[in-house]
Amino acid sequence: MLSRRSVVLAFAAGSLASIRHARAQTPDAYFSGSADDSGFEFRSTNMSMIPPEFRRQLVPYAYDLQPGSIVVDTQAHHLYRVLDQNTALRYGVGVGREGFQWFGSAQVMRKATWPNWTPPPEMLQRQPDIPHFMKGGPDNPLGPRAMYLYRDGRDLLYRIHGTTEPWTIGTDVSSGCIRMLNEDVIDLFQRTPTGTPVFVLKQRV
Repeated sequence: MLSRRSVVLAFAAGSLASIRHARAQTPDAYFSGSADDSGFEFRSTNMSMIPPEFRRQLVPYAYDLQPGSIVVDTQAHHLYRVLDQNTALRYGVGVGREGFQWFGSAQVMRKATWPNWTPPPEMLQRQPDIPHFMKGGPDNPLGPRAMYLYRDGRDLLYRIHGTTEPWTIGTDVSSGCIRMLNEDVIDLFQRTPTGTPVFVLKQRV
C-alpha cells in the first residue's frame, strides 16, 4: 500500500507537471500590451501570471555582504540585490537546468542594452539548428539587457539577461545563464555598475 507521504509527493509532482504543461500551452497569456525601450518595442509581461514569490519585491535580508552585491539562490529561483539596513530587492529567475548548473563568485564586467547573441560553440554542437548570430531586438533570447559575468578577468560565458519566455521564470531551464523577466532585468541593469560582485549559490545562506 502507498503511504500518505507517497501519495502527497505523487500528487505534488503531478500538479507541478500540470502547471508546466499549462505554461507551455498558453504562452500568450503571459503577455499584456507592449512597452518601448531604447528604440525597440517589446511585449510587456502579464504580472498576474507570475507567481507572487517570483515578482520583484523588497524583502528582509540579513547577510554580511556589501550593499549592491548580487546573490542568486538557484534552489529557490531568487536573485537578491543586497541593500543596506538588512534588506534586499528580490527578483524571480530561471537558472541552469540539470547538467548545466554552476556555483561560485563572479563580477559583472560588461553590460549591454539590447545585446546581440552569439551562441557558444558547445551550444551550437548540441543545437546545430539555432542561429549562429542574432542581432539585438525583441525576438533575441537575451532580451533587452545583458550583464556579462567574469572571474579573474575571464569571461565565464554566463549572463544575467532577459527572456522571451516569461513562463520559464522559477524553473531550471537555461544552459547556465540567469534568466529574468524583461522588466526586472531593465530594473536591475540600471542599479548594477560594472564591477558588481555576483554570488551564485545552491541555496541562500
